[in-house]
Amino acid sequence: MDVVPWPDEFADRYRRAGHWLGRPLGELLRHSARKHPDGPAVRGEGLSWSYAELDERSDRLAAGLNELGIRPGDRVVVQLSNVPEFLSLLFALFRLGALPVLGLPAYRSSEVVHLCRSTDAVAYVIPDTDADNGFDYRRLAEEVRLQAPSLRHVLVVGEAGPHIPLSAVDAAPRALPAPRPGDPALLLVSGGTTGLPKLIPRTHDDYFYNLRGSAELCGLDEHSVYLAVLPVGHNFPLACPGVLGTLHAGGTVALSPSPSPDSAFAAIERFGATVTAVVPPLAALWTQAVQWSRADISSLQLIQVGGARLSPDAARLIGPALGCELQQVFGMAEGLLSYTRRGDDQETVVTTQGFPLSPDDEIRIVDEADRDVEPGAVGSLLTRGPYTLRGYYRAPEHNRSAFTADGFYRTGDLVRLTPEGRLVIEGREKDLVNRGGDKVSADELQNHLRAHPAVLDAAVVPVPDAYLGERTCACLLLREGCDQAPDLAAFLHDRGLAAYKIPDVVRIFDAFPLTSVGKVDKRELARAVMARQETPAAGSRTGNPGAETPSR
Repeated sequence: MDVVPWPDEFADRYRRAGHWLGRPLGELLRHSARKHPDGPAVRGEGLSWSYAELDERSDRLAAGLNELGIRPGDRVVVQLSNVPEFLSLLFALFRLGALPVLGLPAYRSSEVVHLCRSTDAVAYVIPDTDADNGFDYRRLAEEVRLQAPSLRHVLVVGEAGPHIPLSAVDAAPRALPAPRPGDPALLLVSGGTTGLPKLIPRTHDDYFYNLRGSAELCGLDEHSVYLAVLPVGHNFPLACPGVLGTLHAGGTVALSPSPSPDSAFAAIERFGATVTAVVPPLAALWTQAVQWSRADISSLQLIQVGGARLSPDAARLIGPALGCELQQVFGMAEGLLSYTRRGDDQETVVTTQGFPLSPDDEIRIVDEADRDVEPGAVGSLLTRGPYTLRGYYRAPEHNRSAFTADGFYRTGDLVRLTPEGRLVIEGREKDLVNRGGDKVSADELQNHLRAHPAVLDAAVVPVPDAYLGERTCACLLLREGCDQAPDLAAFLHDRGLAAYKIPDVVRIFDAFPLTSVGKVDKRELARAVMARQETPAAGSRTGNPGAETPSR
């Protein structure tokens, strides 16, 4: 089965509660365009589209895609950054009933080929180049086509080269069959720990509730201006409440090409942004940059911080430095969202991740045997609810371990509840490095490292970092005759790995510490790495970490 549905008893409950409205996501824009036809929907560098214009562009693009032969249920891999065409394409696919598979701009051939092959994608949508580093996505598309036989079309925003310009995919609007609200609307990528990303099916019903409930909780309305600085293919800036929640509320979506302080602060001033969302390292950078920036960011009322754990000390600096309210957001593309509320006292905002979004979010905190822990104790977070998936896309084997028999999703997070019922995130179980909000799968990276001719074995562990939260440390056993750490950056780049997955630090070992059952003891390995950071490297190969070697 491609998609695991909610059992009927749960679906009926969510409909009766008013969470699921039976409306496809394409109607979100249609409704707002009727209500605010001349209101500004999308603004960017030298560009402004009204709601009526965005609505018409989406209709014409849906008709054009249909003429290309894209049909309901087809999958389309989308790898666009913060450009207005992302939104018109998204709504066109919603209305067509085709499923956007939202890749991230940093993905390269390894990840994109996986997305195309695992979904049998028929089309791939890209920009021409990355303005910041000159990366040519058109060449990437040529590599991908050789390895993904299902692809029929490559569509390009900008200069298309040998491919099809997205601007040429245009036809007179026509009536299209409305997708069923319970069907998948899009596929998000996970930050999973078991190699290449799993795919998360979000239905029209559940994702509409996700963005609608978030917009209401955050107080968005037609006067709100949401500045997207994180890549909009991420769940956080897409629908928490993000750009979709803003369009539902009748507000304005402003697009920033970069989250850097210079670019983002200028965009806040230019567009009068009232709300934005960032990850903790970016928030820390902004609190420093505001001291020398000349931009007027006084319009900013709310900054959401999520995607990685935010320390209380860092949280206390953000609101005063930026002159706005802080909101902590804990969540996952798989579903569950937890927010501090507007108007919460400062101590609550800086020390907790608030309450879950929905009154029908069910939470269990359990020990290793799935027994509920005592109130206030730390345990593993399990959840189910009206916008939390029941199974990954085309992943029956993984689903057996990722969900309990009664449908609770095993998040892999270690949490506790305050006496008032607020969530506090304490860490995670999963073998994952959370590098400033970008999730690096240790398993995937280890497999790539082991392919290097100089590497006998590899283990990846996180090391604390004041800016990113965690850095990626590759611990290596080298083959006989290899005495120095190899050039991993060039090797991994040639294998098509995204740049953020390349290790920040490399350590050489003679042997890895092992558990009682013979597995690499990563806790002990991480402790050894940290101990070695605090002691000048002796340069000997003794089974302890060697000298720290930056890999890029």
